[in-house]
Formats: sequence, structure tokens, C-alpha cells
Amino acid sequence: MPSRQQPRRIARELALLSLSQIKGKAEKLDKVELNDLTLAAIRALTSEVQDTLETASSEVKRGHNQLFQYEIKATTLESAKTMIKDALTLTQEAINRLANAVEFPEIIQLASQYEVREYTLELIGTINRRRQEIDQQLEAVLKDWQLRRLAKIDQDILRLAVAEILFLDVPEKVAINEAVELAKRYSDDDGYRFINGVLRRFTDHIKKN
Repeated sequence: MPSRQQPRRIARELALLSLSQIKGKAEKLDKVELNDLTLAAIRALTSEVQDTLETASSEVKRGHNQLFQYEIKATTLESAKTMIKDALTLTQEAINRLANAVEFPEIIQLASQYEVREYTLELIGTINRRRQEIDQQLEAVLKDWQLRRLAKIDQDILRLAVAEILFLDVPEKVAINEAVELAKRYSDDDGYRFINGVLRRFTDHIKKN
């Protein structure tokens, strides 16, 4: 059974997952119910699961073709093994995200639902209103990268952290740690390390300016 979590931690996760599906001005956001947010988050997760499993299936087919339709050489065999290994990794990621989707409603039930809803909508509203400013701040510290070239989930994790630091009076250390925890759940090892590095450069940047 999911354990009780802090409402703000749940709200961050809910905002991250529903951000792309919940749009509108402040007056429209005020009418969004917690059930709407939960449904949007679950839809986002299940959509990602479907995409991930389709990619994994393609990798398995490619590996199968190399194993059985071509002359087996050392290079071909190693390539096929790599494809199948990647497919298994993707499948595990899909299973983990599916588990998150199943647990999410129960996690919310165990928290203060009012606080979860209020902070989720505050995060979404802040990012919607300040998107251009947030993205400009991130572009300034992304070395040799462009924000739009990052995975969508990584973009939104970065936006959440910057919004908290700049506009919601969340201590830098807290915002960065929470972003890293989100990345560990929804990105990969390279993703969470990258996000940690970008946010630390961002905090250094705003202190200098």
C-alpha cells in the first residue's frame, strides 16, 4: 500500500504529469477539480506506457530479425543482444510507470486533498503564466543544449523547479532535491543527473545576476 506523503510532493508529481493536459487562464484553473487532475495524470502516464511498449516491441523485432534472418556474425549477434537488452529496459520502465498510475489515486486519498489540489493548480498556473520567462532562464544555463531538444518530461521537471524557486518562495535546495526525485521516477540516470546539474547552474546564475 502506498505510504502517506507530503501534500506538496504529491502536488509536484500531479502538476508534472497533468501540465500538458490542463490548460487555461486562472479563472478556468480555479474550476478544475482534483479528480480532473488525477485523470489527466493517469492519462499522461498510460500514454507514455503505450509509447514505451511500442518502442520496446520494435526493438525486440529488430533484434529478432538480426538473429534469425541474417547470417550470424559476432557483430550482428552483439547488435541483436543490445537491441533486446534495450527492449527489456524499456519494458521495465513501462511497468514502473504503470505501477505509478495504479497507485496514484490511493496516494492522493492518503494526503490532504485540499492542499494537493491548491498547490498543483498554483504550480500549473505559475508555469502557464510565466512560461516564457522560465524558459529564458533555463536557456541561459543550458550549455550546448536547447530546452526544446530535451525530453518533454525533463523540460517540465526543470520548469517546475524554476517556477518554485523564482515565484513560489521555495528554498533552492528543496526545489532541486524534489526535481531530482521526480527525475528518478520519470526520467533515467542520465536525466536526473543532467537536471541536477542544470538547476545548480541556474541557482548560481541567479545569485550572480
